[in-house]
Amino acid sequence: MLSDWPADLQAALPGYLAAQRWFSGAEPPPAEAVRTASSRRLWSDGHARELWQVLVGVGEAVYQLVLGVRPAGEPAEFLQGRDKAVLGSVEGVYVYDAVWDPELAKTLLEVISGGSQKADRSRPMGAEQSNSSLVFDDRLILKLFRRLRPGRNPDVEVTTALASAGFGHVAAPLVEWRDDEYDFAFGQQYLAGGTEGWALALTSLRDLYTGAAGAPAEAGGDFAAEAARLGRVTAEMHVALRDVFGQAQKGDAQRSWQAMVHGLPARLERAGPALEDAAGPLLERLSAVPDPGPAIRVHGDFHLGQVMRTDLGWYVLDFEGEPARPLEERLAPASPYKDVTGMLRSLHYASRHALVERAVDDWVEMLPAAEAWEAHNRQAFLDGYSSCPRIGELLPDPASSPAVMVGYELDKALYELEYERAHRPEWVSIPMDALERLVAGTS
Repeated sequence: MLSDWPADLQAALPGYLAAQRWFSGAEPPPAEAVRTASSRRLWSDGHARELWQVLVGVGEAVYQLVLGVRPAGEPAEFLQGRDKAVLGSVEGVYVYDAVWDPELAKTLLEVISGGSQKADRSRPMGAEQSNSSLVFDDRLILKLFRRLRPGRNPDVEVTTALASAGFGHVAAPLVEWRDDEYDFAFGQQYLAGGTEGWALALTSLRDLYTGAAGAPAEAGGDFAAEAARLGRVTAEMHVALRDVFGQAQKGDAQRSWQAMVHGLPARLERAGPALEDAAGPLLERLSAVPDPGPAIRVHGDFHLGQVMRTDLGWYVLDFEGEPARPLEERLAPASPYKDVTGMLRSLHYASRHALVERAVDDWVEMLPAAEAWEAHNRQAFLDGYSSCPRIGELLPDPASSPAVMVGYELDKALYELEYERAHRPEWVSIPMDALERLVAGTS
């Protein structure tokens, strides 16, 4: 049993952090920049098995480690092939990431819920990059926040507020683990049997691309009915967000719009000289918008991967906002069109991603089908969105609406281009295609 958190493990922290998917740096940070901000034992069997929470500062950032401790030499099958999950050995024990330990994960759930939540089984979900998630009994999913920021985590704050207000399209909150400064973890109902919107869209596209149907509506996997339902849920979400968090003052909404439009020329310049040259008329149109309409708290990173379809309907996930944007910007009120255009951009991405899966020779032949599918489902989503009776209260006047929507779609496509250039260069053509259409006025 450790008497306290061992200082001997300090030297291992830079290399360990750099090896984790949720760490924001690609290289080990300098040793002098890394400090142990706090540590506490969450559980012990009275001998050598323990569970610890350690907060590590790297410059101004704070990261959360939840670590298991076992006697040196004791085997742990769950760590096979996961050398990066081991922090190191000290004082006759070894220390590792507890999310991979099915027994300690169950202990963590019981400890942080004050005993109100227990489970027979646990398993990690290994696909996330910014956080870590654990599923218990296919009943509860616990998101462990890795990079901590003072104040409420947006996902916890918005989800709990919407659920309390009776919005039925978020998974029910079940566990909150926090102190006076940070949200550490958040547990919700696990949507067993649900299918991500992205997967449903790709299934629809594969049916279209491999079938004999000449139009998306004739394909066996037509997605339009689901797109319309999703549009309606999106509008209901926006009405609920306005009811819960209020609406920005008109002057604040205008300043937010003007700030976004003011930043577009420099971003277009980085995108490419041809785009910058062609964008003049569009930028003039956006600058001339007299009133961009109401600004509210929005989802902020709304796309097909953030929604889940179950037998009971669509559910909205993850209200943390776009990870590459500063937190202050993610929390700022915006037009509901920010989310609407995020989903429209996701429909475009899905249609092109499904083409990437096919042989290059198919592109020319299949591109008209991709464009038709995007237009078909784009219109279905917008029709569903406008069918919500109260949504008109949150939108610009009809004369300004088209320009405001184009402005937010341009903003999102530029964000995507910057992301793809940094992380997935082979996907750059997808946002670039959208940008060319937007500045040409053909989207």
